[in-house]
Amino acid sequence: MKTRTIRLGAGAGYAGDRIEPAIELAARGALDYLIFECLAERTIGLAQQARAANPDTGFDPLLGDRFRAVLPACRAQAVRIITNMGAANPVGAAAVVRDLAREMGLNGLRVAAVTGDDVLAEVARGHYVLDETGEASAALGDRLVSANAYIGAAPIVQALTEGADVVITGRAADPALFLAPLVHAFAWADDDWTRLGAGTVVGHLLECAGQVTGGYFADPGVKDVPDLARLGFPLAEVHADGTAVITKVAGSGGRVTRATCKEQLLYEIHDPSAYLTPDVTADFTRVRLDDDGEDRVRVTGGTGRARPDTLKVSVGYRDGYIGEGQISYAGAGAVARARLAGDIVTTRLGLAGVDVAELRRDLIGIDALHGAVAAGRSGDPYEVRLRVAARTRTAGDARRVANEVESLYTNGPAGGGGATIAVREVLAVASTFMPRDRVRCRVVIEEA
Repeated sequence: MKTRTIRLGAGAGYAGDRIEPAIELAARGALDYLIFECLAERTIGLAQQARAANPDTGFDPLLGDRFRAVLPACRAQAVRIITNMGAANPVGAAAVVRDLAREMGLNGLRVAAVTGDDVLAEVARGHYVLDETGEASAALGDRLVSANAYIGAAPIVQALTEGADVVITGRAADPALFLAPLVHAFAWADDDWTRLGAGTVVGHLLECAGQVTGGYFADPGVKDVPDLARLGFPLAEVHADGTAVITKVAGSGGRVTRATCKEQLLYEIHDPSAYLTPDVTADFTRVRLDDDGEDRVRVTGGTGRARPDTLKVSVGYRDGYIGEGQISYAGAGAVARARLAGDIVTTRLGLAGVDVAELRRDLIGIDALHGAVAAGRSGDPYEVRLRVAARTRTAGDARRVANEVESLYTNGPAGGGGATIAVREVLAVASTFMPRDRVRCRVVIEEA
């Protein structure tokens, strides 16, 4: 077993994340691995839709920009890259990276594509129950767009063992992207639940990138964070026992403290004693965070127990349309005029017989986030923006909702302006669970 420290850098925390912090990590982070986590539940469904329209797409649209920015430094310093930017098309994404490497003169780059997370055919013909609705997956019929299982670290480890410099996956679990290089580097057994749990804690702390260096933490005057415009992304120095130090590149913006790490540790955790992943049931309840110098937090105490027998599957399906319109009112009586405008739109939709499944009327800045609780506060603002949005079964009805808001320009209360309208199809996301033996991953490595 290797005893050296492995340095993992978080190059992105979501699909549209900044690229500059990853460049900084690649050039100055002294990394072993740079990891880009760029998939959300809805992102994979949108990627499947894009690939259905054009088989040459379906991967992260920023893939080329990110790799062009970091490949030279990563190649020069032997930094290996792991990412789920393959989305619905890891093979196509790998081909893009190989072509880019050749174009940049980085010949010999070994790029792996991990497939197998796409389980659409199995879900379409099976009787899997959607966790949120109780509906059978087969009942969705042609509304079903995507079904992707959350795969774990094992195929990524395989790719690294076979010499891949770059590993591109589809829907891998977020912490698995960070756990895999640790399993590979330290030769952790696939049933070493304690170390797998500790590695998952590290992955969870890094997976959202700038959140743990103060981005989502910042609250002026309450939780001040310096130089947010130059926010640095985190890296972890991980030891063979799974303990780690979370830090960032010296001189980069943001900060790493026990408080920033505590907030990220609790992020999206339902049961801290049973954080379910494809690799381990991680236990966060004994995690300790201790100061280890400026912008350095030591993480210990992560553990775990046997992994679940099933894998979570993210299911995307068409669920109607949304028609939306917004319009602003200002001056004396702005709130009353905006409320009257909302009443007019609601009445008009009823008179026209528009089939509305759900309807929202929000006064942005007053009740859009907290409803009636916030709306009762005293003092009307001088300006307010009305938003009306409805979910409908047809695009035509959605368009009617949007148009009714726009018509307030001349047919509603005085002073409306700045109207915007939009109609879009709803891609809903639900979850189901599949026996892990029905998900078979494959690793393909080709050289640039």
